[in-house]
Amino acid sequence: MKYITLLYWVLFCSFQLNAQDTVQVRQLDSIRIVAQRRLRDMGVQKTSLDSAGLRNDITGSLAQVLSQNSTVFIKSYGRATLSTASFRGTSPSHTQVTWNGMKLNSPMLGMVDFSIIPSYFIDEAHLYHGPGSVIVASGGLGGAIALSTRTIPEEGLHLHFIQGIGSFRTFDDFLRVSFGKNRWKTSTRIYYTSSANDYIYTNYRKKIFYYDQQGNITGFEYPREQNQNGSFLDFHVLQDIDFNGSGWGNWNLSAWYSRTDRGIPLLNVDYKENTSVRNNQRENAFRGVIRWRKLQQYSKWEAKAGYTYTDLLYEYKRDMGDNQWANMVHAQSYVNTFFSRLETEWYINKWMFSGNLTVNQHFVTSLDNAVVSVEGKQNIMGYEQARVEASGFLSVKYRPAERLGFSVDVRKDLYGREFTPLTPAFFAEYLVSRRGEVVLKASAARNFRYPTLNDLYFMPGGNPDLKPEQGITFDGGITTTHKETRYSWNGSVTGFYSLIDNWIVWLPTFKGFWSPVNVKQVKSYGTEINGSMAVKLNKNWKLSADGHFAWTKSINLGDPVNWADQAIGKQLVYIPEYSSAFTGRISWKAWTFMYQWTYYSERFTTSSNQTDSRIGVLSPYFMNDISLETAIRLPHLVINLKGIVRNLFNEEYESVLARPMPGINYTISIGISPL
Repeated sequence: MKYITLLYWVLFCSFQLNAQDTVQVRQLDSIRIVAQRRLRDMGVQKTSLDSAGLRNDITGSLAQVLSQNSTVFIKSYGRATLSTASFRGTSPSHTQVTWNGMKLNSPMLGMVDFSIIPSYFIDEAHLYHGPGSVIVASGGLGGAIALSTRTIPEEGLHLHFIQGIGSFRTFDDFLRVSFGKNRWKTSTRIYYTSSANDYIYTNYRKKIFYYDQQGNITGFEYPREQNQNGSFLDFHVLQDIDFNGSGWGNWNLSAWYSRTDRGIPLLNVDYKENTSVRNNQRENAFRGVIRWRKLQQYSKWEAKAGYTYTDLLYEYKRDMGDNQWANMVHAQSYVNTFFSRLETEWYINKWMFSGNLTVNQHFVTSLDNAVVSVEGKQNIMGYEQARVEASGFLSVKYRPAERLGFSVDVRKDLYGREFTPLTPAFFAEYLVSRRGEVVLKASAARNFRYPTLNDLYFMPGGNPDLKPEQGITFDGGITTTHKETRYSWNGSVTGFYSLIDNWIVWLPTFKGFWSPVNVKQVKSYGTEINGSMAVKLNKNWKLSADGHFAWTKSINLGDPVNWADQAIGKQLVYIPEYSSAFTGRISWKAWTFMYQWTYYSERFTTSSNQTDSRIGVLSPYFMNDISLETAIRLPHLVINLKGIVRNLFNEEYESVLARPMPGINYTISIGISPL
């Protein structure tokens, strides 16, 4: 940490710096462009995150950005621990995630941990809801998220640095060095964060009893405890190189290395001492993509190749005394994935034709070296598998009139030696009114998701007889957009319905371990509402606000596992029926005050939705965050200062059972940019 800080001051004294922890607003001359309504994304329910949301908080991961700026529900196990996304009441493995076109979902687990993706490493994020996920990849029964990074199209040398200091001994450093000359552009980003993460909380899962002289209980209180074994350290480096070859097309290389070392906090029902156990997860990962693109007057050609390497180690040790540690779990996995993709687009009058072919070759080794046999000998348990996954996609878009557009997409996948049936999707939109840009949208799709390697081969418990999940999804809604010189607003209302067969869920067995099975059916339906507005009152004052609301029912319609199964017809675990978020900003000259509010309704922790005990349901909670920032102008520099207060009213809550979240906490940061 101190070395990065020293580097900052050296660079400050030697070069022209350009850094910010906030969005600097500059008034540009406005122009008006009149063109035919675009063909791309016709009828698709899509959410795009802008730089204001992605760059709001130096301490924030992409998980935090998604929870505050979209209707996606983020299931978080705490600060710097597993954070997964749930689209429209589906499971984390039903959300497909790509980075620069390459899939990030683990071939072992099928999901993505958004807590290890720094939001400052993402330049564009597009969320495709429901049927729209077919455009990105197969298997997105709930939706898909397309992430991308890019170089800055600027000439010369530019340096960005941000220093953040927060509660619980949290330090965040971000450095970006970019250089552009003629046809070459390059960008290097470094992100480092560390924290003791030792916040204090009231433990409502334990009681301290008081007794009189006769041994009778006279009262009790809930203890105040400290989060144990929750420290973390994350280090990321991202290199982008861009070359414009003119007639030879555009070439781009993106290489991302990350190393994380995270403690797994003790549960608040755990009576062990922190010094008697070691519970850690370490990951080394590399992702690289090289891209070639050539644009012509009516067509586009693109080719990509990539490679992903992941070394994930989970250790659980117990102190046996005399500094002797016993390996209870030593689970290590290695994943090597080779990626390739060919893509083309053609525009002919009112038509657009596109297609792509994607191939992923996975090599996975999963081992647990801490297994002890009945004879007392150490065994190695796990699996080693290779699987090829290929996907072909074709799309035809047609706009017969300026107000009306249609799109038909088809995708077909191969996994191993098995083919999925055709995955068709249909999209339509109609411009009701040019005033306010009122557009009706509708879409429908059939989708498939094949089992992950852990589903099939995990030892013990893998089920090689699993069937692929398949679903039918419909949605429809209305959007509106209006923009004037002094004010603008937009909004959308969408209803959705999906029916998923052969839903895969892990259940306990009488042999003492868990195993995946196909549930007959899961039905999900609900409503999503989004809106934003901005008003420029005068030269110095500006107001803006955005918010969203989601009502989600996700119901288990499967066959009873036994006569006592009470899960049928109940809401799926950890899926809130209601969720909402609001962000408001008020700016005056160089000052900006922001308020963020987040709400989740109760979440059930059991499939039977029991509410007769404290462990059966997690209470609803409201989260309130505020921030204040300003810019100090010097002769050649602008220094941006920002302070953030999270959980303003010190809300006590749990996002996941037995894992308490921090109370009120703070962060201050400093950034520098040229005048």
